[in-house]
Amino acid sequence: IGFTSQTSKFSAEVRLSELNGLVTDVIDLKVLIDANIVPVFTKTAKVIQSGKINKAVSLKGIKVSTGARESIEAAGGKVEA
Repeated sequence: IGFTSQTSKFSAEVRLSELNGLVTDVIDLKVLIDANIVPVFTKTAKVIQSGKINKAVSLKGIKVSTGARESIEAAGGKVEA
């Protein structure tokens, strides 16, 4: 049967390339839910480095991998806790 983490049901991964399609420059969990990038019941999200980001965005309250942080900052964006 095995073990299934209950927290995995409420967390989601977001690719860098998915952030390019968003209209707003300030991105938080509500923006990701409204854009149907993550499910409605998501409590936490993490941006991973997959693809490229072409515009400066500001992330608020979203976890970020090291590679994704470097790409966002290189594009002129910032990551806030």
